[in-house]
Amino acid sequence: KGTILCRDLINTPTNDMGPGDLADAARTLGRLFKARVRVIEGDQLLKKNFPAIHAVGRASDRAPRLIDLTWGPANAPKVTLVGKGVCFDTGGLDIKTAAGMKFMKKDMGGAAHVLGIANVLMAAAAKIRLRVLIPAVENSISGNAMRPLDIVATRRGTTVEIGNTDAEGRVILADALWDAVAESPDLLIDFATLTGAARVALGTDLPALFCNDDKLAADITAAGQAVEDPLWRLPLWDGYRGRLRRGHHRRPVPGTLRDAGKGQAGALGPCRSDGLEPEIAARPPPGRRGHGAACHGGDDSEAVCLGGLSGADK
Repeated sequence: KGTILCRDLINTPTNDMGPGDLADAARTLGRLFKARVRVIEGDQLLKKNFPAIHAVGRASDRAPRLIDLTWGPANAPKVTLVGKGVCFDTGGLDIKTAAGMKFMKKDMGGAAHVLGIANVLMAAAAKIRLRVLIPAVENSISGNAMRPLDIVATRRGTTVEIGNTDAEGRVILADALWDAVAESPDLLIDFATLTGAARVALGTDLPALFCNDDKLAADITAAGQAVEDPLWRLPLWDGYRGRLRRGHHRRPVPGTLRDAGKGQAGALGPCRSDGLEPEIAARPPPGRRGHGAACHGGDDSEAVCLGGLSGADK
């Protein structure tokens, strides 16, 4: 049922699967398992200090949201799942081509994954305290759209210089991840269709895995291999972090990161771009943080992290 839910959410056309519809899907799941679901919507995101989610989603007439589902006893081991919920991605002012935009209804695949996995864990009565966080937006174009070289605040207080408005996923995840690490979960995994460079590096059938814990990475990789649903680990290389701190101006803004590095092609692209999330969410909480970034690849990649997580949970 979790896999079916995940695929159904991804396959639903965007006119029926905006941020509000995604929130409704979380509420429906929450009612089924008596989970608590809280949704922060529109300008309330600014009042509650989620400015990056608001900045990316404000251009759409369908308001951005942060969806927060919790389930299980508070004293159980804490497992937090974060999923990118970009319900449609035009690319923003750095607009995509027609071919590049065609399948962008699936840019909320990370959100679909975490809801599908939540279904599995709650149905199995897993002995955990589960939290699911989904920043849900449409990356649209209007007069108040986020612009290239805007400086966007984040929940952590760090600012991000927007090098490309089509690098929006890592920006909204920064707010959600900082909220996630605040309670120091024992395991934190996020899922996202973040960068086409992962597809260039690995092709359409092999999703990239980033992880700061070798044993956890090995467990997830082995679980994927066991069900013939492989992943490939790519590095969170400290040597690339400095590139996130160099702005696009000759004199970078002090203390400001950038959302897109220069020349992120091929295998280096995902290693640089996905570094923004741990950089903003640093320092990692006690315990472990894994990052499953599904490449832009279709149904094959959508099932991988479900298999990997169910194996890791064992």
